Amino acid sequence: MKRYLDPKSDLVFKRVFGEHAHILRAFLNAVLPLPEGEKIVSLEYLSPEQVPEIPILKFSIVDVRCEDQLGRRFIVEMQMEWSEVFLKRFFFNTSKAYVQQLDKGEAFEYIQPVYGLCLLNDYYDRKTEDYYHHFKILSVRDPKREIQGLQMVLIEIPKFKSLHAPGAETDQEIWLRYLQETGKHEKGPEEIAAYTPEVKEALELAQVAAFSRGEMEAYDRYWDAVSTHKSLMNAKLSEGIALGHGKGLEEGLARGLEAGRAAGIEEGLSQGKALALQEAFHKLVASGMPPEQARSLLGMDF
Repeated sequence: MKRYLDPKSDLVFKRVFGEHAHILRAFLNAVLPLPEGEKIVSLEYLSPEQVPEIPILKFSIVDVRCEDQLGRRFIVEMQMEWSEVFLKRFFFNTSKAYVQQLDKGEAFEYIQPVYGLCLLNDYYDRKTEDYYHHFKILSVRDPKREIQGLQMVLIEIPKFKSLHAPGAETDQEIWLRYLQETGKHEKGPEEIAAYTPEVKEALELAQVAAFSRGEMEAYDRYWDAVSTHKSLMNAKLSEGIALGHGKGLEEGLARGLEAGRAAGIEEGLSQGKALALQEAFHKLVASGMPPEQARSLLGMDF
């Protein structure tokens, strides 16, 4: 019996989508709102160096950056949990990819469109059943008028449900099933392997047999870190609700979130990672970013 790893982990996600451009091309064509005639034909990977890496948040964020033959850029992020900080970081990364296309003195007409894709293994908006959120720059008075060049798509993987029966599923549904089901109880949706060569290869790349013992140990440590962090945050959230008893649930939730954030930083400090957060802050300020914006981006409350 074949055993599979979860492609939402950093190790497997980068192996599948960060090392095989043809698989990433098929995936992006399936999940992004690209009109017919504007599908990606080929692409190449860009340097991942765009913002400083923050070790405290490292296990929550995995990204892949690429550019297609038309010059369009795509920022793909896999995030394990949701927070306003991550939304700001996602918007920052997408916007910076747009700005960084030009060197000093170059003409603005050379700027190409940028698409940001956030794959979220958490909930962004619990008030709606929609799992697919497409953001564009539109006129407030006339939404039909759009400023071209920057689009963002956020997909809530836990919410996804196929609307079509097996055999009649769309490309997008097949790929989201791949992300949602592969690795769950070490199983995989093997019936989708017959759908396209890229899907079949993506499944093969996620098999346990494709990874070394050292890689498997790193995979287990990754999920241990995710579970530990979520447990810690949930405990602090419950503590905050209890502290807020008699003062209103909203205040209790606020206390819980604050306590969870403080606990996360404390954990990072114990591992010597808070220094890296400070270093990232100083680098952003040195690059010209206002201190308040840098603090907000990094989730710093001091």
